[in-house]
Amino acid sequence: MSSRKADVTDVRTVRILGTHGVPANYGGFETAAENVGLFLRDQGWRVIIYCQVPRSGNAWEDTWNGLERINIPVAREGWLGTSLFDLKSIWHAAKFRDVCLTFGYNTAVFNLLQRIKRIPNVINMDGIEWSRARWGKVKQGILWTNERIACWVGNDLIADHPVIEEYLATRARRSKLTTITYGANAVYAAPTAPVTARGLVPGEYLTLICRPIPENSILELVQGFSVEHRDHTLVVLGTYTPDTDEYHRAVMDAASDEVVFPGGIYDPAEVAAIRFHALAYLHGHTVGGTNPSLVEAMAAGNAVIAHDNAYNRWVVDRGALYFTTAEDAAAAVTRLLGEPALRARLGEASQARHAEEFSWEHIGGQYQDLLNRHVDARLLAPTGTDLSKGSK
Repeated sequence: MSSRKADVTDVRTVRILGTHGVPANYGGFETAAENVGLFLRDQGWRVIIYCQVPRSGNAWEDTWNGLERINIPVAREGWLGTSLFDLKSIWHAAKFRDVCLTFGYNTAVFNLLQRIKRIPNVINMDGIEWSRARWGKVKQGILWTNERIACWVGNDLIADHPVIEEYLATRARRSKLTTITYGANAVYAAPTAPVTARGLVPGEYLTLICRPIPENSILELVQGFSVEHRDHTLVVLGTYTPDTDEYHRAVMDAASDEVVFPGGIYDPAEVAAIRFHALAYLHGHTVGGTNPSLVEAMAAGNAVIAHDNAYNRWVVDRGALYFTTAEDAAAAVTRLLGEPALRARLGEASQARHAEEFSWEHIGGQYQDLLNRHVDARLLAPTGTDLSKGSK
């Protein structure tokens, strides 16, 4: 693999690692990398993003929307494939002196290379991934170890939520830590065709969009919605396999005939339309910092019913009703459906909170401020300054 080395007197350059690449079509990290990358591009940065390609062969370079891509084929799937991709990406990035922006700490042991070569590396630490029971003991141990390594090798550490920053403060110097959340583009209008095509009536359904695992309280929300006839529909997005997953089966068994499971929908425009025309959004996440799905619901002006914990309360603030049990969720749904003025007030508060904290422009600016700490000071001079004269 080859890539033009950035001349420090030329342009600010950042290499983005740890995601599947752009365009974003995988998850929250990819969406963040794409939007932050485009923001930095517009601010005059040279942005290089490493992209994982599910195939074999040699790596190649191209561009997408002004972002340079280094495409690294990896035939192996799953966690081992991602680890191999991370190793190859870091090995390549370490040939240059450019500041690195790494999303995730799952393979932080490889980031030792940047530390040894004194290449600045800003690491987005995600949530407390090692604590999630679904990984199993072995993977939890690997993640715990890599979290500790990342806290040491990273020049700056990004937390996506103040609670996560407080947690990281027990593992790294406070001066290393910065809270920068995830973002979403505001949705002020959307076509109804994606909604009606799925048999839904705009304004007469609620949404629940998340990975179908117990820590996201899907069962409690479905039970709460299904305790009585609602004259509304609950749309539960996600891939459910009740024949092979006991939890999926429990969720679907608890659902009334007003709950529908259309499967996973991955087209961003279609999901945005479904969100925008929903009456409200149900959010059951119990862990994990700032959740992108919640921020996207806020960006669409949704009233929210959220699990009552410090993560969600900081994110949505006054734009939600909160629940802990299935009974709480049932009461919140009843109240929300019966009080149009409350729904309007919560929706307005939700969208205002998004505009205050979660726009990509705001988040991109925070990333730029952090990355600016690690680029040549000459590149921070105001436009039009003659850098060749130096400073007195």
